[in-house]
Amino acid sequence: MAIKSDISESRTPADIVKTLRSGIGPVSEEVIEEIQARIPEYARPSDEIYIKVVRMAVEQAIEGFLDRIESPDAPWDPEPFRMIGKGEAAEGRNLEPLQAAMRLGARVGWRRLTELAGPLGLSPQSLYDLGETIFVYLDQLADAAAEGFEEARAHAAGEMERRRGRLLDLLLSRPPASPDAIADLAKAAAWRLPRTVACVALDDQHGACRMPPLPPDVLTGPGRALPCLLVPDPAGPGQAQALEHALRGHRAAIGPAVPLAAAATSLRWAGEALDLSRRGVLPRGLLRCEDHLATLVVFKDEELVSALAEVRLAPLAHLRPNQQDRLAETLLAWLRHGRGAGEVAAKLHVHPQTVRYRLRQLEELYGDQLADPDIRFELEIALRARQAVMSGR
Repeated sequence: MAIKSDISESRTPADIVKTLRSGIGPVSEEVIEEIQARIPEYARPSDEIYIKVVRMAVEQAIEGFLDRIESPDAPWDPEPFRMIGKGEAAEGRNLEPLQAAMRLGARVGWRRLTELAGPLGLSPQSLYDLGETIFVYLDQLADAAAEGFEEARAHAAGEMERRRGRLLDLLLSRPPASPDAIADLAKAAAWRLPRTVACVALDDQHGACRMPPLPPDVLTGPGRALPCLLVPDPAGPGQAQALEHALRGHRAAIGPAVPLAAAATSLRWAGEALDLSRRGVLPRGLLRCEDHLATLVVFKDEELVSALAEVRLAPLAHLRPNQQDRLAETLLAWLRHGRGAGEVAAKLHVHPQTVRYRLRQLEELYGDQLADPDIRFELEIALRARQAVMSGR
């Protein structure tokens, strides 16, 4: 704000500024003393470098205010106070101490102006205009500092995110990176090394994987070929519930908990589970690999499983599709739940006599093979794979 013309009735703004500049030193000292006495964050009497920085900031603020009085229309450079805001961010503080210091400095400056009003020949209106200029200028300083502060915070957050991205790449690399390299990057990324981790594979069918809100220690990789998360200490208190809450509504697969060095293995299993979910073999939504290990093992080598099924299910091949389905379902229930017709009937929700009839058919088709434990084991694998494929259609 420009100082109104009634100042010039006695003295010009240049004369006033000249007088005020001669007193910058004592005013700066008074401001610094007040700041250090009242704001604990700036009380570092033994830190000469820090005191020098504070003095420089105070003097720049006072000089800038006097320049504003002398040349109201001159362009103002906010960069020094943007740098001060960046410094506050680097110190790990919020802006409250700086804003309090600015207000305190403004009060000291206003107090000194009122004391000098008589010797300077300032009318009440001129004093009012100077006071208003102080507080407009204070707002500008605060805005510049806030801009620098936010810029520094954004840059620091971006750099930390980049470090965590590189850490995730390192943890998922094959062959595994050295423990020393991982430890160094984890320290730079402010990430505590956990004993175990679990990886989460996220569905990205539309090419724009959106990360759910997550705890700060979860590493995220939305831009990877398989978008994923790396969750530290997944068995820790409340971790499972927090993860399930965060992933609610997402199609994702949570890999098994493994040692940190085996993170890539957890992600591989999670990716395979997610693929089976897309194909309909496993349910949609949020999956835990630990709940579907048998299916994952069966589908680990589908060509081999298909070859096994072709051999072990050959006795059913000549039957009509409906017959194949009924006998395959009955045989799998018999293998999984016991050899009593009543127990199998309860699992299939059919009459025990129906089960006995089907079992007689199976005995005719398979003969002595059903007495061989190795063949029964292979039959269960083949039938589980067939069941998973049929349920996915």
